[in-house]
Amino acid sequence: MVKTTHPEDLTDVFRGSVARAEGYVTAGQLRGPRFRRLFQDVYAPAHLPVTHELRCRGAALLVPKDAVLTGRSAATVLGVDLAKPHDPVEFVVPEESRFGPIKGIHVRRTAVKRRESRPWHGIRIARPSRIALDLLLRHSPRTRGWVRRLRIAVPDLDAFLRSRLVSRATVERSLFRRRNRGIRLARHALTLSDARAESPPESELRVILRVGGFDPTPQYSIRRGRKEIARLDLALADSKTAIEYDGRWHLEQLQTKLDTARRRWLTSTGWHVIVVTAEQLAEDYRKILEEVRAAHRRRWA
Repeated sequence: MVKTTHPEDLTDVFRGSVARAEGYVTAGQLRGPRFRRLFQDVYAPAHLPVTHELRCRGAALLVPKDAVLTGRSAATVLGVDLAKPHDPVEFVVPEESRFGPIKGIHVRRTAVKRRESRPWHGIRIARPSRIALDLLLRHSPRTRGWVRRLRIAVPDLDAFLRSRLVSRATVERSLFRRRNRGIRLARHALTLSDARAESPPESELRVILRVGGFDPTPQYSIRRGRKEIARLDLALADSKTAIEYDGRWHLEQLQTKLDTARRRWLTSTGWHVIVVTAEQLAEDYRKILEEVRAAHRRRWA
């Protein structure tokens, strides 16, 4: 009996060269609307949504068997959405590996102990403690300034710690006695991390304030008796200064009215409210610090 194969049999990611050799598809069919190319020689059926996890599974077909999926990619696979669908898929490979480069795949060469990962789709995926470590070490070699790297690393770590996949104490132990490139920044990022932050921009804003010499409290609760009547993104309680982040969703009409009423009440009770928009956060962070310092000077004048 002759075995027949059809394109419909390809239901997940696959190597195009293998599928052609086994008679599932022709080169013309791979270029057609039925399939979508994820990487060089890696395809998926076009009806599958392109998620970062799908691209991770596709990349697993290309990397060496001892490659370890880690960083933002591994965090996203575990349910902490740090990577967007088309962000580079992040791996670490042994230092002696000659793999790469491949467009869409980011590879860092470093030592990974076997116990720091587990099997996953024919390769390996980092365990949570190693993921947290690589979220910090991924910023080496240096391509940005110290503050900019902290503004990326700390929000990632905040979100990962908030997921409770790993504890802060475990991350501290993983940094102990290491000599990796970037370890100094990683240790400093850990001192700035705080799982109470509820969004990456709030974490980034907190890093800016800490760099400026302030020590803000995330998600500061204002209470009347046992009842919480307001919560601030960040607060400098000693001077009653509130620093709030406004993302694009705050521009919606109903939310704008709620924010205005809430901030009017805060002002009436002695708080000075500083609102930082997404556009301001993307600009020179020193302008934000100048505004906060000015509020402090007025408070203590």
